[in-house]
Amino acid sequence: MESPDDIFYLKQFVNQHPNNQMGWYLLGKQYLLAGKEGKANYCFLKAGEVYDAFEDESHPLSDNQLQQLKAWDKQHKKKKLARRTALLAGLLLFVVVMIPANGALKRETTPEPLIVAENQQLPVGVVFVTQKDRQPVGSVWNALIAAAADAPLLTITARLEEESGWRKWKGNTKLLMAVRKENGASELQTTMLDRQTCDCEPSDVSAVAKEYEKWSQEQETHWTLASAIIQYERKNKKWPEKLDDLIRPYPNNYLAGERGGMRALFAGVSLKVKNAKAQKDKSVREQGAGKGDSTAVDGKETPQKEKSQLVGTNGILDKEWNQPLEIIVDKATHRLAIVQGNIIVRSFKVGLGGEETPEGSFYISEKVKNPNGSDNGIFGSRGMTLSNTLYAIHGTDEPDSIGKDESLGCVRMSKEDVEELFDMVPLGTVVKIKNGTLPSKVQQPTERFKLEPRQNETNPAKVYKWLT
Repeated sequence: MESPDDIFYLKQFVNQHPNNQMGWYLLGKQYLLAGKEGKANYCFLKAGEVYDAFEDESHPLSDNQLQQLKAWDKQHKKKKLARRTALLAGLLLFVVVMIPANGALKRETTPEPLIVAENQQLPVGVVFVTQKDRQPVGSVWNALIAAAADAPLLTITARLEEESGWRKWKGNTKLLMAVRKENGASELQTTMLDRQTCDCEPSDVSAVAKEYEKWSQEQETHWTLASAIIQYERKNKKWPEKLDDLIRPYPNNYLAGERGGMRALFAGVSLKVKNAKAQKDKSVREQGAGKGDSTAVDGKETPQKEKSQLVGTNGILDKEWNQPLEIIVDKATHRLAIVQGNIIVRSFKVGLGGEETPEGSFYISEKVKNPNGSDNGIFGSRGMTLSNTLYAIHGTDEPDSIGKDESLGCVRMSKEDVEELFDMVPLGTVVKIKNGTLPSKVQQPTERFKLEPRQNETNPAKVYKWLT
């Protein structure tokens, strides 16, 4: 990467984007290769923390980063041109539709499309990197360059604790870096938060930690709400029109109430879930017609590599963001986990029935509060029937049986755990009972997930006879 054209391009780039630290860093590298150390040092000073982060990495920057920077610049300019073109086209369309041949104004109505491609800019987004990623800073910058103007105002890089292929939502999470976007997309302020990541003296993490904690609580609300919307559509073959469609009395209590901010989030989350399903259905149709995302190599079809982008219900970089919450019960470890993709959102210790507890895939066909009219009876304060059988997940009046095989097949939980599970997972949630799949360590949050009840979820007309 020693071409004078590259230096010329980078000089033009930093002139147009003087606060882009990555551009200054790359220009400094070019001057250094050209033997102009004075100019290189000036550029490195302008690069700030980007220089600190990259210079101590074990690998040098390659031509690929310059090409990504050019692609980002080109995309940024194309988006500006597209917005101007769309505005002009809209004005022309307005003239054509509103002014007919006789010159009189006329109002025309058109149906609103289901798919809305407009991306709303998020205040906070999170990029999760794995233990295998030895160059997390570079990965995040690649994602930000690809996202360009659509990136959140604050992007936090985090690494979740991992065990046996699972990522732990409430485990030991490390915050590695924060990138704040200011003055539009041209200025990115980078803060390094982890000593091992940057091999430097990191900044104070407390302010970013508060932002992350707030974001993570909102993400749990998103997951629960999105899961309820998905399960509602699966059962009713239509989308809920409002949040109240999900918060109805037994037996249609998809959600056990609502949480702060959930009502305001409904429209946006619903739209994203609809778009995700429409895109998935389109992909299935195209694959069936031989038009899937693939390229021919030596006569063989190979999938195209996914582009890195900031997506999700709440700015989470995860291709599985739109999967609904599921429940996994591990008979070997006596654990029940709420999972989203390969993230363990919650993990609880449960009581089982050994061979009497069946393995297989079920779903929550019924959710009831105070089964048989009591909150401290043999089924505790909450019960969730599995696939219309006599098996259920419920509370117990024998707390000492938790962690043991003393039931007749049902899944027993403590009062606090079963009530949190009841609030977090909606009606229709898939339950998979396996043998030997979950870590043995439970995840107890400092603050329980809780919904404020808005409806009657009891069923006094039925006597429950689950295999307790």
